[in-house]
Amino acid sequence: QLQLVESGGGLVQPGGPLRLSCAASGFSFTYYTIAWFRQAPGKEREGVSCIGGNGRVTNYADSVKGRFTISRDNAKNTVYLQMSSLKPEDTAVYYCAADVMLCGSGYNGYTYWGQGTQVTVSS
Repeated sequence: QLQLVESGGGLVQPGGPLRLSCAASGFSFTYYTIAWFRQAPGKEREGVSCIGGNGRVTNYADSVKGRFTISRDNAKNTVYLQMSSLKPEDTAVYYCAADVMLCGSGYNGYTYWGQGTQVTVSS
């Protein structure tokens, strides 16, 4: 059974860093692109970043480019989202998702989802 579990969320001050993790199990991890999404209250879900199965291809939303870095450790079946220079507008529930699709081809159509982790940026 395919499972994605996010962790690492919490309360952080503006300008601070935070690292999210997405631990995967139950599927051939290296074949899947993993993406991070976020959804703030009252807003639509937004694709934040994705990484291809071998880790060579990455993509970022303009809103996080230069501040967030996505990476994966295929030996640990885990994808990370290192967030820095956090802003209050980064406050959202962050989800990871998986599918066999090309990273960079858009953020629609992801099949498998985690339960989400809350990130709150506030002083």
